[in-house]
Parts: sequence; C-alpha cells; structure tokens
Amino acid sequence: MNFSAWQWLLAVLGSVLVGVAKTGIVGLSLLFVSMFAAIMPARRSTGLVLPLLIVGDVVAVLSYRRHAQWKHLWKLFPWAGTGIILGYLALGRMDDRQARNAIGSIIVSLAALHVYRRIRPLGREAEHGAWFAPLIGILAGFTTLVSNSSGPLMVIYLLAMRLPKMEYMGTMAVFFMLLNFFKLPFMINLGLVTRESLLLNLYLTPAVLAGTWLGKWLLGRINQQAFDTIALVLTLFAGAKMFF
Repeated sequence: MNFSAWQWLLAVLGSVLVGVAKTGIVGLSLLFVSMFAAIMPARRSTGLVLPLLIVGDVVAVLSYRRHAQWKHLWKLFPWAGTGIILGYLALGRMDDRQARNAIGSIIVSLAALHVYRRIRPLGREAEHGAWFAPLIGILAGFTTLVSNSSGPLMVIYLLAMRLPKMEYMGTMAVFFMLLNFFKLPFMINLGLVTRESLLLNLYLTPAVLAGTWLGKWLLGRINQQAFDTIALVLTLFAGAKMFF
C-alpha cells in the first residue's frame, strides 16, 4: 500500500488516537475513523482499523479488567452479536448516506435523552426500561461491523449506568475486545482484513501503543465530572458529524 507523506501522517495520528480512545479519552472513534477513511476507500479502512482496535483493546483490558462490571456486559452481548450478524448481512447492500444519517440520528437522540435525564434525574431503574440494553446492543453490534463507530452508543449506555470512570473504562474495554474478536472472522470473510492490511497494521502498532500510554496518563488527571462531560460532548459531536 503506497501512502504519500500526508497519508502516513494521518495514519500514524489516527493510530495514536485509537490508543488514546481505548485507555483514556473516550468518544474519539468517529475522529480516527474519519482519518482512515480520508486516506483510503471507506470499506477498506474498516478492515485496516480493526486489528489496531484489537491491539488497543488488549492493552485496555490488561489495564482496567479488574474494574469491569459484568452485570452490564451480559445484558449487551447477545444483542451485540445479533447486531454484528445484521451488519455483516447489510454491508455492501446499503446506501452509505442513509445509514450514516440513521446512525447519527440515533446517537444524537440518545445523547439528548441522557442530557435531559441528567437535568431531570430519576431513579436508575426508572430511567431505562427493558428495551434499553437490547436497543443499544443491536445498534452497537451493527455499527461496529459496518463502520467501527459504535463507541458513541456505548458512551451513552455506560453514562446512563452512572459508572465511576475506572469501572466505565474496564467495562468498555472488555466489551469491545470481545466484540472485535467476534467480528474479525466476518471482516476476513468480506475480504476487508488481508495480508496487505495486516502488514500495514504491523507498522502502525507502535503508534497505537504510544496512544494507550498517553490515554492512561490523561485518565489519571481527569476528574469524574470532567470525564463524563468530555465523553458526552465528543459523542454529540460524533453523532452530528454523521450527517456531513
């Protein structure tokens, strides 16, 4: 894969942001997804990004696994797996603009709902019915297969669960590591993860690892309220960006 100097620069910066998103500043997925989509065809970029995400996932799980809240994960996994299968069936058979608009609408709507419930708080059990985890799970699985951009949906779900930032990071890390390993065979079958893309992943892995170190450094310097606010603002930005 012959990249020009500016393409290599974007690829390295995008890889650093992958690591930062996995261990520190959540909600960056749309930013690095956009960077990789700018240097190569969008569908191929999803195959390039996936192994980089897995590298970041492994580091994040090793760092935060003891904080993972499995009671939230078990509610999501079956639905997320269903969403991945639906995304696999849909990829290549859908209009990209319609899909982006739909995903953006969902993210912005859920973020607005979360903001409203921060202003008008209810009891945790009263806030979300039985529909919430299945909806988030299916949408997260679908969007992660189609565009590697389900991070904003998980931000909304975990913020709604009111997890402290370390439990938030641990739960997020385990969820995405297992989800990304699960979807890997589907991406290989679609021809989006290849020997050529894996060789490029090898070159970019040091940048991901540097980003994971930077993310952990930043996380230790952010208080809970700032962490929640940054996650929510980046998520709203990511959702709005889907329309353009």
